[in-house]
Amino acid sequence: MRFPSPAENILNRSRSLRSRTDRRKVARRWVHVLVLAMVGWVVATSAFPSVTSPLPTAHAQGIAPSEEAGQNVEMIDAADIEDVMNEAPEIAIGDGGDAPSGIDLLSLFRRGGWFMAPIGLMSMLVVTLAVERSLSLRTSKVLPRGLMEELSDLSAHPDHFPPSTAWEVCHEYPSPAARVVMSMLMRTGQPLGEIERTGTETIQREADRYASPVRWLTLAAAATPLMGLLGTVWGMIVAFHESSTLTADRSRSEQLSEGIYTALVTTLAGLVVAIPAAIFAQYLENRITKLFHRIEELAFAVAPGMARFAGRSKLDNDGQLRPIEASPPPVGTGAPPKEPNHANGVATPPPVASPS
Repeated sequence: MRFPSPAENILNRSRSLRSRTDRRKVARRWVHVLVLAMVGWVVATSAFPSVTSPLPTAHAQGIAPSEEAGQNVEMIDAADIEDVMNEAPEIAIGDGGDAPSGIDLLSLFRRGGWFMAPIGLMSMLVVTLAVERSLSLRTSKVLPRGLMEELSDLSAHPDHFPPSTAWEVCHEYPSPAARVVMSMLMRTGQPLGEIERTGTETIQREADRYASPVRWLTLAAAATPLMGLLGTVWGMIVAFHESSTLTADRSRSEQLSEGIYTALVTTLAGLVVAIPAAIFAQYLENRITKLFHRIEELAFAVAPGMARFAGRSKLDNDGQLRPIEASPPPVGTGAPPKEPNHANGVATPPPVASPS
C-alpha cells in the first residue's frame, strides 16, 4: 500500500483550502455588487429630487387651516393663475429667441477644426489602454491566489521541497508569477546564486512586458496638451488676422472674442484627455510595481528549497527530476599523464637523479 508523501499531503490540503477560499471570494463579490447597487440607487435618487409645486401651501408653511382663515393673506384666484401661465411662454421665448443657449459638445468639436482629430485619436487610445491594462493587471491574472498558497506551502519546508510538484502547480496556474518560478525550477541543480539571478532577470522581463503599454498612456498625457496648445495658438493667429481685415459693420472686440472662444476649444480637449491619461498611467505603474514585488518575494521564498539539489539533480523539459550525469574528463592533445606507482597501497615517489 502506497502512502502519500508529505509534499502530496501539503498539496492536497492547500487545494481543499483553495476551493473553500474561492467560494468565500464569490460570496464576497456578490455582497460587493449588492452594496454598489444600493449606493448607486441612493446617489441616483438624491441627484434627481422630486419636483414640488412652487406655490407654498398652508401645511408646508406649518399653518393650520383655522389659523390661515384668520390671517390677512392675499389669495390667488384661478384667473390670475391662468394669466401667468399664458404669459410664461412669451417671457421664456421672447420676440426674437434671444434666450441664451447651452454649449453643445458637438459644436465645440466642430469649432476645434482639424486639430481635434489627433486629440480624438489620443482619447480612443487612452480609453482602450486603460481598460485593457486594468483587466490584464488583475491579481488573479498576474499572481493567482492558488499558485501563491500552494507554492508557499511547498516552500515552508526547504528540506522537503519537491521541484516536480512545484512544476505541476505552475502549469496549473499559467501567469507571470508561474513563468518566473518555472524559469528558476529549470535551473535546479545549479548553485543558489545562479537560480536567484535567473529569477531576477525573468521578473525584469515580465515587468517590462507589462509596463510597455503603460508608456503609451504617459506619452498621451504629455503630448495631448501640446496638441491642444498648438491648435489654440493657430486659432489665435487666425483670429487676429481676421480682425485686421474687418468691415465697417463688425467691431474688433466681437471678432476677437469669437476667435479666442474657438481657439480655446482645442486646449480644453487636450486637457480633458491628458488628465485621465496621467492618472491612469500613475495608477497602473504603481500596481505593476506592487504586483511584481509580491512575485519577487514568492520566488525568493521558493529558491532555498532548490539549493539541496545543486550538482545532484535537475529538471527535464517535462518537469521530471533527473540525476546529473558526470561529465567525462577533457581529452588532452599531449602525452597522457603518468600513472602513480603504487606498491602495497603506498605511493612510491619518483626516482631522484643522483648528482654528477
